[in-house]
Amino acid sequence: MINYIDEIQKLTIFRNYFTIMSVNNIKKEMTEQESYSMADFIRVPKIDTHVHVITEEKTMIEEARANNFKLLAMSVDVVPDYPPMEEQIRVNSKHHREDPDIFAYNTAFTLENWDDADWSEKVIEKIKTDFENGSQGIKIWKNIGMDEKDENGVYITLEDPKFEPVFLFIKDQNKVLLSHAGEPKNCWLPLEEMTVNSDRAYFSKNPKFHMYNHPELPSYEGQMTARDNMLKKNMGLSFVGAHLATLEWSVDRIAAFLDAFPKANVDLAERVCHLQDQSQKDRTKVRNFIIKYQDRILYGTDFQQLDEIPADKLKASMNEVWQNDWKYFNTDETMTVPQLNSGFQGLKLPKIVVDKIYHINAEKLFPNAWK
Repeated sequence: MINYIDEIQKLTIFRNYFTIMSVNNIKKEMTEQESYSMADFIRVPKIDTHVHVITEEKTMIEEARANNFKLLAMSVDVVPDYPPMEEQIRVNSKHHREDPDIFAYNTAFTLENWDDADWSEKVIEKIKTDFENGSQGIKIWKNIGMDEKDENGVYITLEDPKFEPVFLFIKDQNKVLLSHAGEPKNCWLPLEEMTVNSDRAYFSKNPKFHMYNHPELPSYEGQMTARDNMLKKNMGLSFVGAHLATLEWSVDRIAAFLDAFPKANVDLAERVCHLQDQSQKDRTKVRNFIIKYQDRILYGTDFQQLDEIPADKLKASMNEVWQNDWKYFNTDETMTVPQLNSGFQGLKLPKIVVDKIYHINAEKLFPNAWK
């Protein structure tokens, strides 16, 4: 005689077993599904969301078109290294009109006449015009917090109430605020203790921003706190923390930042090597971080095109970086890059993750950028 109770128990065990196996298979598929190859680089649509084009020459635009890239250019308050703000915006607007399928841009503002009572109102009027002319958002730079002072000699930070009407206007216009806050944590270390060669080279040439030499100036954590306090007051603001939100040294810190601010995103500009440095120590951790936050990460490089940079040199540099980054994200090969002194293994991310990082996330965040 059949023991129906035993049979039911067996069926329950089998059902639970197959349910567990199905869940595990789904998880495995999510992390091990098919990846792109190096040969796919040219055919996959891509967007570089962080470049600087400070010339009417079209070398970068032509190279982007040849490699199936679109560009998002930044205007930035960098004096005297870059031309005045209005000239940058004029050039960017011109490129956008002439190559709208490839080139989009973000505007910026200066802190000129900061101590005037109507500074906020004048800035809002300016950026309103820039938005009407095609700008997709606003880029603010590290001079806020690290360099600029008010008439009393006090450092101006992102927490200053004068910025609040400006940030509210950006939010109400459904535009994006992009922020380069502070500098890499390496900036507060001696040159020989920095983790990547590119930081070592930059700060050796720019001692003004090498904070290790200036302990009297604002601290790294002070920069991060000011930025985060600003975001707490503007939780509805679409935000991009440029350069991995200046938390490039720790995927744990980036994850905590993204968890704290649901409208925040980060771009990879000039910081992929910091992920590669962490990959040397714990590849799985870096890979899992990118997969978990795949909807909040934007590809970018921080390429610069200036009149004094030869076209052939710029093209070679662009292709080297683009190819190295693609290899890191899409293969599991052991590779080397100039920024690090030893090798590391690529992450071989799933195709959907790469698609999001390289173009889908940018298209969602800047829906009217490329026409």
